[in-house]
Amino acid sequence: MKLKFIAFIAVFTFFASCKEQMGKAELTPAEIEKESKQLQAFFDKTYQEDLADSPMLQTQIGLKTNYGKWDNFAHTNYPKDLEKAKNRLAFLKDSINTNALTSSEKLSYNLMKRELQQEIESYKFRFYNYPINQMDGYHTSLPAFLINQHRIDSVADAKAYIERLKGLKKVFDDVINNMQIREKNGILPPKFVFTQALDDAKAMMSGIPFSESQKNSVLLQDFTDKVSVLKISAKEKKQLILEAKKALKDYVKPSYEKLAETLKDQDQRATSDHGVWKFPKGEDYYKNQLKHYTTTNFSAEKIHQIGLEEVERIHQEMKEIMKKVNFKGSFEDFFKFMRDDNQFYFPPDEKGKDAYLADSKSIINHMRSNLDELFITQPEAEIVVKPVEAFREKNSGIAFYERPAEDGSRPGTYYVNLFDMKSVSKYEMESLAYHEGIPGHHMQIAIAQELDSIPEFRKHLYYGAYIEGWALYSELLPKEIGFYKDPYSDFGRLSAELWRACRLVVDTGIHSKKWTREQAIQYYKDNTPNAEGDCIKMVDRHIVLPGQATSYKIGMIKILELRAKAKKALGDHFDIREFHEVILTNGVVPLDVLEDLVESYIEEKLTTKTE
Repeated sequence: MKLKFIAFIAVFTFFASCKEQMGKAELTPAEIEKESKQLQAFFDKTYQEDLADSPMLQTQIGLKTNYGKWDNFAHTNYPKDLEKAKNRLAFLKDSINTNALTSSEKLSYNLMKRELQQEIESYKFRFYNYPINQMDGYHTSLPAFLINQHRIDSVADAKAYIERLKGLKKVFDDVINNMQIREKNGILPPKFVFTQALDDAKAMMSGIPFSESQKNSVLLQDFTDKVSVLKISAKEKKQLILEAKKALKDYVKPSYEKLAETLKDQDQRATSDHGVWKFPKGEDYYKNQLKHYTTTNFSAEKIHQIGLEEVERIHQEMKEIMKKVNFKGSFEDFFKFMRDDNQFYFPPDEKGKDAYLADSKSIINHMRSNLDELFITQPEAEIVVKPVEAFREKNSGIAFYERPAEDGSRPGTYYVNLFDMKSVSKYEMESLAYHEGIPGHHMQIAIAQELDSIPEFRKHLYYGAYIEGWALYSELLPKEIGFYKDPYSDFGRLSAELWRACRLVVDTGIHSKKWTREQAIQYYKDNTPNAEGDCIKMVDRHIVLPGQATSYKIGMIKILELRAKAKKALGDHFDIREFHEVILTNGVVPLDVLEDLVESYIEEKLTTKTE
């Protein structure tokens, strides 16, 4: 990574070192070195164990070990993982003298300890999620994994792809078993999930070799495309494709047929109760979800109220834009105008889709050329923009990001869903590209992966409030250096922030206040300019991923709060680039840890100012 160092970093390190020495006064250098090595060995060992247990993670980071295998999805793995977590936690507590650790080591220690405690606390809710859902169910996420992450650079890689096709039978058997266990425990998705999941499964099974068709199925087309560029004979290519077809017919097809039968069976007993309050201990589960995603102890009621206040504030800012563009009519009329007027949308054809992708790339490149104004450390990994694949676009979200391979073999990817061009307006293009690309997810995740200063496990931590909070903050940041020159684009930025504020209200409304699906959809329709289809998709996302959508706004609010605190304390000595360095170069952390890091930066900066 190309790190540009400035004076404050050296000072920051110096003062941190002084504090550390005070705690180590009674320890010999040999004892300190021993503890440090023991902790690092523990981190390395646990990461290598977890990596060895996950062929999919191996592929994700660019390795080709166990390339033809899947992870173990059997529920019998859950107790083993719990026991492993308990043993690791006991080792940390009993075998490491934290007084001997540097501040950086202590942070890693505390993060590992926190992760393990969270895993142990959440074990009682291990059957509370929906393995098959319209957002990220295994029936679409596993094919997407093959398409987007399984590279074919050799015949061996192609054979591994075929083995993974065959392995889907065991995976689906385990997933189906898990679904049946959940139903016995009172955990069953609402009815709409079954309808959408069956549609997705049907889309996966369309085309050659599953049906009479002029087109290949999505997996066969992916395999054929990848094999076609190999430097092997046409005969070898043909043989590999025949083997893939056989695996698709003999293993993949019966797997999806069995899944479809299970979905149809469970659908008969599903209800239209949508919140997790319907589960046994549903209230405790939702508290656990909010704590996990926001990394706070905020109650559902507090989050709900924050959302209501933010919705009101953003509405007022939107009304100012309404005046700026001289719109004549009510606030509701303005929303309708922004939602319906064709000037704000690309044509719903291939040319329109290509234009959207091209403009998104241009927005990201323009932002990239201005990064020096805001950042010291910048990522080396490249980013590409792609449309969501046809087999999963109908029920997927509007946009999402996929991290790059750590070895540089695969760039980061910003996926945009172009299934309904009325859902991706021109005025929201900027904010969406900043969120998913630069300076949002791509920048934060790539920088974390490229850090040499943190243990490997910290490069794969997930704290939603930090990750999504940063991405939402990244939508605002470009405005502060003169972007969003078009007032309609600035409206788009506010519209995107409003969407996240409404999420606080609706998520807690569904899962804590027992709102109906229809009531939740209506709230979005009444309070945002988004199309009805967006509102329905978002509510359905809340239902199957309880708590997840609260992380964005809670995280953004905390980052802005910390920035304001640093600005007030440092005055003319505040440097936005230094602030972002503190936020981004410690990897993914919970919000309370982020606050500690910023407060340490402020304290040390103030100390150097007075000397």
